[in-house]
Amino acid sequence: MSQDLPPVAPSVTAELVAALPPRLRKRLDAGVAKLAARPAVREGDTVRIAVDDETDIVLHAPGGTVTGADAIRCGCLLAPGCLHRAAAASAAPVADETPAPGPAGAPEARGEAGTRGDTGPAARTGRAEGIGTEAATAGQRAAAQAVFDAAAAVLEAGADGAGAVLQAELLRAAHTARLAGLPRAGAAAVSVVTGVRAARSADPGHRLAGLAGALADTLGTAHRLPHATGPELARLRGRARQPYRPDGSLRLYGLFCEPVLTATGYAGAVTWTADADGRLYTVSDVAPGGPARATGAADRAVRIGDTALTHRELSRAGLAVSGATVSPTGRLGAGAGVRAVRASGATWRAEPLEKLWAVPAAEQVARALDGGQDLLFLEVAVTGTVREAAGDCLLADCAGLTLRLATAHDDPALPCRDNLRLLAAAGDGRRRIVARLVPGPLPRALLLATEHPCDPGARVDLGLDRLQHADLPAGAVAPQPSAVPAGDRDAAAPLHLLRRRVHQAVSGGRRVLAFAGGGSGDGGRLRRLGLATGADLLDGLHAAAADRSRDAFGRLLPADTGRFARAWLAAAVYLDTVERALCVNAWETAAAGASSPDPARSAAAGP
Repeated sequence: MSQDLPPVAPSVTAELVAALPPRLRKRLDAGVAKLAARPAVREGDTVRIAVDDETDIVLHAPGGTVTGADAIRCGCLLAPGCLHRAAAASAAPVADETPAPGPAGAPEARGEAGTRGDTGPAARTGRAEGIGTEAATAGQRAAAQAVFDAAAAVLEAGADGAGAVLQAELLRAAHTARLAGLPRAGAAAVSVVTGVRAARSADPGHRLAGLAGALADTLGTAHRLPHATGPELARLRGRARQPYRPDGSLRLYGLFCEPVLTATGYAGAVTWTADADGRLYTVSDVAPGGPARATGAADRAVRIGDTALTHRELSRAGLAVSGATVSPTGRLGAGAGVRAVRASGATWRAEPLEKLWAVPAAEQVARALDGGQDLLFLEVAVTGTVREAAGDCLLADCAGLTLRLATAHDDPALPCRDNLRLLAAAGDGRRRIVARLVPGPLPRALLLATEHPCDPGARVDLGLDRLQHADLPAGAVAPQPSAVPAGDRDAAAPLHLLRRRVHQAVSGGRRVLAFAGGGSGDGGRLRRLGLATGADLLDGLHAAAADRSRDAFGRLLPADTGRFARAWLAAAVYLDTVERALCVNAWETAAAGASSPDPARSAAAGP
């Protein structure tokens, strides 16, 4: 995937790949690799790629996105049915499709119950029977099945074997899902394609766990949607657009600003604010771009009212808004009727922001795991560093709990990693931080912002502000990273036996789990450790991977991709559920230990 090319709509890629004859489809992956290595020259809304001395491919992207197949032109003799156009679309990032506006007076396309388009047979049957809940239409069930089948084919091949043809099939299913009113399934399918492309191109930002999560979300949504009704159906459908509701006048206080850098080719900044009651609101500036845009967006003016505040300034100042509009996720709208002026801010240790840190950590974690805001407001003391496969992370004491703090972004253009190293040398003084929860068997979070090492009244945004040695206390020396404690390895080991098989399937496909004896012993170890359900799911996953029937002549029959996908999905859902339960238990145990008195200390104190 080349970030030098403009994003291409999923329907365009699917259309161009489907038009190729079989002999050209076999050469598509090689064509994508060749084009990705060629330089791209941007001239306004046009991007030109020189295939050779005589042939150019031109991508016309008005507004920054290629929205039609005619916008990709090639100068070779076989055009428009050539390989180059499909290869260019497959090498470009996937655009975030938005539904076209309907005719005047038509309801906005939304993925929630009660829209005018839900008049299919299933919905009418549910109302006729007096159930009082809505069911998916026949078109939505067919679209969900198409997404499931396409995602199952990608899982069957694995990221290593899911070439441009399989990706195009999943993009076609995603486009069909959006047209059927299933924006969540469509967006999840697009995220899988983006993750597969990042894996195949050895993108440094690729994370196998992220691709596995996207694939589980896609398969889970498509699998459950045909059987869902009522509120569950509305949640699985999702929303094509975020509705904004009036919220009157707001007095907001800046908290911090974080960069946004996604694998789909979008970048920018998001500033977090809070009102006097502790409710969180965001102001975002995200558009197609790379790391340079992520760092530059922080110095652009926020697009609310007539204020000239930049995102960096707003994170430390305040904002008075009248006629505010707010989305369900807390994002502030920038409509014509919104007015905003600069106001005074507040430090983290002053009202009203101080109340955010008064909520117990265990309660914040429970709220995040229940689908609420995933930000954690903690007070910690750095105790050292530990070396992990993905890099060093901080060890911090949080009310008696050993917490791991990792970077939110590993891109070298952002100062996250360098700031983390300097914070390790800043001493063990207690500081307030803002972090994002990472569910898992061990307490872990992504560090987003912290108080300044020498000035509690100041704050540092880890992804935007760059610390210097002069910001550290005199004589500060970074400690040497330590090995992973044995207790941590023991806590993570049982789930690791299942997690590595789930991730292996995502990377290498069915074939890596089909080897005889490939997972021998793992099921028994899980049972001995008390995870009998996990052991059964692991055995079922291996059985589904190895199940290949033969016909009367001994030839292999087509594999049952649906069975393997369902077995993998069951293991992934179980793994996620157990990890969340262990996450809650770890934070609650630490909270209970911190609140209970020390018997030895009580005895020493006497009556």
